[in-house]
Parts: sequence; C-alpha cells; structure tokens
Amino acid sequence: MLRDAGFFGDQELILIYIARKLKEALALEEVLTSAGLDYLIETDTYVGGFVFRRERVGAFFYVAPETTRTAVELLARNGYEPYEPGE
Repeated sequence: MLRDAGFFGDQELILIYIARKLKEALALEEVLTSAGLDYLIETDTYVGGFVFRRERVGAFFYVAPETTRTAVELLARNGYEPYEPGE
C-alpha cells in the first residue's frame, strides 16, 4: 500500500524500481498494492538516453529493508526489471 515517508520513520529505504512513464508507475502501484506491500513513491531525476543523454523525471519506488526480497521477486514475476545499484 502506498505510504508517506513518515510511515517508515527513520528507516533507510531501499530503491527497487524507477518508473520512467506514468502508465508504468500506475501499473506497478497496482501490483504492489494487490500484494499488500508497503511502499513509498518519490519523484526524482535520472539520466536517460543513449546518444543524447539528459535528465528526466521518474517515479522512484522504495520499500523497507525487510520487504526488499519479496518486492524484488514480485517485480520480476510481473515482468519488471528491479533496480540494480550502479545502473
């Protein structure tokens, strides 16, 4: 279920996915909510493009450390490629 930052307190949340389009973000919200997982979404910038690299805005999905494995497995089962640090 979508939560605000206060719900997670001082926990260091784990980035599991960056949605680059609104349609993609809404679909992923449905997957996470249907599974009963608590998550946070924040908008932020990322660098995209191959030839002409530029900053773009995306929806960054975060979960608590104890639910990271479950969330990543859920993403993979539903055709989403989980975020890997260093991408």
